Amino acid sequence: MTVRVSGRPLTFAEVIAVARGGEPVELAGEALETMRRTRARVEELAVGEQPVYGISTGFGALAGTRIPPSRRSELQHALIRSHAAGMGEPVAAEVVRGMMLLRLRTLATGCCGVRPAVAEALAALLNAGQVPAVPIHGSLGASGDLAPLAHVALCLIGEAETPPAGAGPLRLEAKEGLSLVNGTDGMLAMLVLACEDARLLFRSADVTAAMSVEALLGTDRAFAAELQALRPHPGQARSAANLSRLMAGSGIVASHRHSAHAVQDSYSMRCSPQVAGAARDTLDFAVQIAERELAASIDNPVVLPDGRIESNGNFHGEPLAFACDFLAIASAEVGAIAERRVDRLLDPHRSSGLPAFLALEPGVHSGLMLAQYTAAALVAGNRLLANPASTDSVPTSGMQEDHVSMGWSAAVKVRQVLANLCRILAVELVCAARALELRTPLHPAPATAAVRDLVHDRIGGAGPDRSVAPQLAEAAQLVQSGAVVAAVERVLGPLQ
Repeated sequence: MTVRVSGRPLTFAEVIAVARGGEPVELAGEALETMRRTRARVEELAVGEQPVYGISTGFGALAGTRIPPSRRSELQHALIRSHAAGMGEPVAAEVVRGMMLLRLRTLATGCCGVRPAVAEALAALLNAGQVPAVPIHGSLGASGDLAPLAHVALCLIGEAETPPAGAGPLRLEAKEGLSLVNGTDGMLAMLVLACEDARLLFRSADVTAAMSVEALLGTDRAFAAELQALRPHPGQARSAANLSRLMAGSGIVASHRHSAHAVQDSYSMRCSPQVAGAARDTLDFAVQIAERELAASIDNPVVLPDGRIESNGNFHGEPLAFACDFLAIASAEVGAIAERRVDRLLDPHRSSGLPAFLALEPGVHSGLMLAQYTAAALVAGNRLLANPASTDSVPTSGMQEDHVSMGWSAAVKVRQVLANLCRILAVELVCAARALELRTPLHPAPATAAVRDLVHDRIGGAGPDRSVAPQLAEAAQLVQSGAVVAAVERVLGPLQ
């Protein structure tokens, strides 16, 4: 799949294909023509007497400094060198590739006024599979992701450890260095990747919740569609519908359907759709923000269709920061309620007859006791990460940039929260599968039985204590790869 970059909005699927799948890109001919046209306007202004920010002036707090024509190429190179000031471990290759693709798409709109050669160099770097080292610390999310994008641009001009691709080092001309760094592309790449991961994890959370409710002898009556309709949140309805389908045909549920047990199951069981559903609605909001940003053209200044060059504030990452922070909060809560179900599965006083910690010989063996410790530690970590970054502006650049979004930090955090959520769901998966096994001879629902069997085949079943960490790692891979959801959908068809 070659992704054609023409300046039109990119789709989620295209970003994922290039960022995570390593697919190549191709610049459309019409994009090259648009870039040539707007570049002519930049070059016209570059030789004029009127000062234009980023073309004939310095940057940030130095915007009032006039730069003579003979030094404007030097200005652009100096900008890249000075702004490549990040520190820390490199961010994931998928983030860097996504960031490069999104910057390429903005260049292709023509609003930046760069030469086609600049976009072609960036496309060549993507197609060569070369990933510049971009340190994780350095961006404040306004003016865009300056430091991360500068580390990519450093590669294009031949001054990074990663060599440039294509025709060799790029010589930057007026405005081109600024246009390479003045975007929100890192934040947006991470948000798109986070939304993609959250879609899978929220469906996986419905699967593990259904398995836990079933194993705890809970009822599926609270998930009925007519009850959800009384509170018409779309995410809640979808989650509840998944739970009803997942538990349909359960011999375990049927065994106590008409018993005197309370229909007032614990909140972590009964209210799963209300929590996971609210998270789904939050995800829908984040996707909406990301889609708007995928249609945006971020630079400062920009070349307008009528030839005017205007400064603007579109580089401020607040919309992305809010979306990332909100998604992190929602994802942390999906993990928090899953951990409560894990604790209930392991506690013999609340598990409706299951052995303590799901051990065959409690006392001699500790079973999955420590798995809940790990889940609790991950939940505690997510509580810290769910604190918003977007409320923590720190002024920079001599108070010229006196309010910043911290959107990069928010995006880094939401990816960490989702990684932790995957591990929490892995703990619930192992515990719920073990609990369903211990309910034999009662049979679980066909869908949950398929997941129980998948876990048994890959991890093993009940027995004497053995090292738990490899079991949890394998379960995390089953969740992250989509194998858990796939096992269910082979029985039920697509989950909502």
